[in-house]
Amino acid sequence: MNGGGLQLLVLAGIAIFLILKLKDVLGTRDGFEPPREDTLAPKAVKGPTFSVIEGGPDRDIVDHTDDADTIAAITQMKKIEPNLSITEFLGGARGAYEMILMGFEHGDLDDIAPYLSEDVHQSFVDVIADREDRGLTIEAQFIGVRELALVGAEFDPKSKVGEVTIKFTGELTSIVRDNSGEIVEGDATTVKRQKDVWTFARTLGAADPNWQLVQTGG
Repeated sequence: MNGGGLQLLVLAGIAIFLILKLKDVLGTRDGFEPPREDTLAPKAVKGPTFSVIEGGPDRDIVDHTDDADTIAAITQMKKIEPNLSITEFLGGARGAYEMILMGFEHGDLDDIAPYLSEDVHQSFVDVIADREDRGLTIEAQFIGVRELALVGAEFDPKSKVGEVTIKFTGELTSIVRDNSGEIVEGDATTVKRQKDVWTFARTLGAADPNWQLVQTGG
């Protein structure tokens, strides 16, 4: 045997020896065997799993109330007017509260009449007339709305009239003067809180987009 052949035999023997040693250390795999983890390699951290629920809750509603009847009523309103936004409605109600309250306090109903139902408008007229008969005038300054909350909603599927009730906590200064100009009630520098629960109504699907104040309470 020449030198080249001897060298090949030696290399083949070394290769067989190494294969046998590897089998002793690693063992053999039959079929599928999961690969071994490298304990020194950093493990991937799984993030939270999110599932998308088809037709989930309307955040525009449930962000403002958890009352089932209120949610159901507003949902029915939105079926008629999909663009109805309770978030925007509450923002508009905040401005309407100041406008209507100050119109009533100052005895000027001309600008707010379109936003009052006939019954509410008449009750305002009666109160203002009574003040005038007694020679009383009110000086009021609106400070702001401290709190505003959606407290209820109703919907009549036959008339398509929707009602939304809101609780306001407003801050204002107010004094009452008699016909001689003397202050008989209030303090011009003291901010008082006034709580009101108002209900606004509107026929959904109607051309007139304005909601009217249909009921007041405290």
